[in-house]
Formats: sequence, structure tokens, C-alpha cells
Amino acid sequence: MSDTSHPALNLAGESLDPMAEVNSPVDAIPLHRRREIVGRSPGQLAWLRLKRDRTASASAVTLVVAICVALAAPALEWLTGMDPTDKFVDQLNDFGMPIGYAGGISSDHLLGLEPGSGRDILMQLVYGLRTSLFIAFVSAVLASVIGVAVGIVAGYARGWLDSAVSWLIDVTLAFPFLIFALAVIPIVEDRFFTAREAPPPSFRIALIVATFGLFSWTYTARLVRGQVISLREREFVDAARAAGAGTGHLLVRQLLPNIWAPILVTLSLNVPQFIAVEAALAFVNIGVTEPTPDLGRMIYNSIGYVASDPYYTLFPGLTIFVLVLAFNLFGDALRDALDPRSTR
Repeated sequence: MSDTSHPALNLAGESLDPMAEVNSPVDAIPLHRRREIVGRSPGQLAWLRLKRDRTASASAVTLVVAICVALAAPALEWLTGMDPTDKFVDQLNDFGMPIGYAGGISSDHLLGLEPGSGRDILMQLVYGLRTSLFIAFVSAVLASVIGVAVGIVAGYARGWLDSAVSWLIDVTLAFPFLIFALAVIPIVEDRFFTAREAPPPSFRIALIVATFGLFSWTYTARLVRGQVISLREREFVDAARAAGAGTGHLLVRQLLPNIWAPILVTLSLNVPQFIAVEAALAFVNIGVTEPTPDLGRMIYNSIGYVASDPYYTLFPGLTIFVLVLAFNLFGDALRDALDPRSTR
């Protein structure tokens, strides 16, 4: 009589019963669910953390809306038929104040009119948002490019070059940036234009961007230098060096891809800083000049009307506050998402 207590075996002596033995915990998972268990790259993990973060999502939506509104400024001008420099002086009273409720708010002017000039506040706000975002983004990219280039070379070179760059960074950080910008912009402008010759708005914007970029790269350079110092003796760098890779390959193809996370975080946190500083320069009449719309200059122009027309100050001030807050919150969330030790 055959013994039925033993499972059936194939020719190789292996059990034909699929439930007779489980080799690993994965074998116990149904086949249709095994596809869900896949490895994720650091970028995919960061994206998952960002999607789960409600603060990051709300901040991202706010920033996307602001950027879309700024880019759609010409379309809004076409729809309304109003230029940001158009003056509706016929809707001002004898004292230069807008006629109507809350600073002249109406169906034609949704945010009212500027006291004194009669320009539409909505068009000034939209184009001012465009100006502030352009200056902040370009300045942040310029500062990041300079900081990454200087930091990665200094961190890899060692020796006298590293010491010279470190000394330059310390000296640059010793200068108060805002005070330095207040001094540099008028001096450079006077070098190219006389007191009777008004500089074009494009020159002032380019001067502000250059000042921000050339004197704000130090934080990025110091961060990149520290990251490169910690990576230059790693195994993958030694392997590439042993394989005959040149210095350019080591810097661009080996080291740079491994430090993109802190660079991205620094870039995202530099943008709100430049928005606030640009508004501060415009507030003291050193920023963007007329007739280019600017949020900071709107606040500067509204100083004399705070008591009689507070809405003129409220709209640009609230816009700057929301922009800076959204960028800062998104930058903090991005830093947490890109941190491999984060549990969020």
C-alpha cells in the first residue's frame, strides 16, 4: 500500500504542492500584488512625500496660480482693453481720490484705481507680479549657477584655491547685502547716466538682477563646497578616477548629480528672499522705475494714501505676503521631502 502522507514529488525531487513550502515572505504574496513591490528612486520618494504634504500641495497650487496669472498678463490686458499705464483721471475727484466705493472698485475696475494717477490697480498688480517674479527667478538662477560653479571647484581642488575661495566667501558674507545693494545700484547707474538722463527700465532691472546674483551666491557656494568635500573621497569617485576620468567628468558627471537636492532647496528659498528684497528696494525708490509696474513701488506710492485709501496698500502688500509665504513653505517642504532621513 502506498503511503499518501508524503507530498507528490517531481523528477527532480521537488514538491509539486505549491503550498508545501514557502521560501521567502515574497512567496506568500499573491502574484497579482507582487508588481506593487518595486524599488523607488530618491526622486520618486521625494515626489511621494511632497504629494502627501498638504502644506506643500497648497503652496504649490498658490505658486502655480501666481505664475500663470503673471504669464497671462498680456491676455488679461487684451480682454479688459486696459494698459497698466492707462490713466482714468475722469474717475477721480478734485482731490485725486477715486470716486466710488473702496477706492473706486467697480465692474470695470475690480480692484479700484490708484489715487493721484488713476491707473487700474488690477493691471498694475498683475504686471507688477510679472516683474517681481522675473527678477526673483532670474536672480536666483544666476546666484545658484555662480555658487555651484565656485563651490564645486573649491571643494574638489583643495589647497590654495579652496583657501582663497573660502576667504572670498567669508569676506562677501561680511557685507550687509541690503545696504550694499542700496549703495551699488545708484553708483553704477550714475556711472552710465547723468542726472538729466533717465535710465531705461530695462537697465534698472538688469542692474538689480546682476546685483542680486553677484552678491548672493555665497550661501550656495558654501553649501556645495561642503557637500563636495564629503563626496570627493567616496568609492564611486575613486573608481571613476581609476578608470581615467578627467576632472570635468568627475565634477559634472559624478559629483554634481549627487548634490542636486540641496541646490534645488537653496534655489527655492532664494526666490522669496529676492522678492522681498526687490520690494524693499522699490519701497525706498531704488528699485524698478516708472513706467514699469512693480509691487514694491505700488506700496511706496501708497504711503500718502494709507489713511484715505487703505485698499491701495492692501492689495500689493497682501500679494507680496502670500508669494513669500508660499515660496518659503514650499521650500521647507521640499527640503524635508529630499532628505533621505525624513520620515514624512
